[in-house]
Amino acid sequence: MTDKAAYVVGQKRFVQTMRKAGADMQALKGVNREATDIALRSVLPLVPVGKTGHLKQSVRVGATMKAGVIRAGRKTVPYAGVINYGWPARGIRPRLFVNNGVASSESMWQRPYKRFIEQTLKQIRGA
Repeated sequence: MTDKAAYVVGQKRFVQTMRKAGADMQALKGVNREATDIALRSVLPLVPVGKTGHLKQSVRVGATMKAGVIRAGRKTVPYAGVINYGWPARGIRPRLFVNNGVASSESMWQRPYKRFIEQTLKQIRGA
């Protein structure tokens, strides 16, 4: 696979916990999308732009009920992972543009999850 994705540690457990709490899992897909859209705004300015700009154009988000994902690369941009994570054997240093963008915006993209948790807790208390 040519594209690389950044994942948030603990997302699987969060989904399991929300499912057990009776959360609306369809709504969680929207929350995942909202959070990744927020993170994407911090990732895009960090993407190195070469002669063509193809790498930056390949950065996109995806969301399911289980996770929101930021991907970089595709068949025509197979070097996305190498640019982000580096390749020491070839002397290519990691740029970590996806990782750094996601990390720097964490306080912002956590807000939709906090709202979702609060709404879920209100439904449990109100039941």
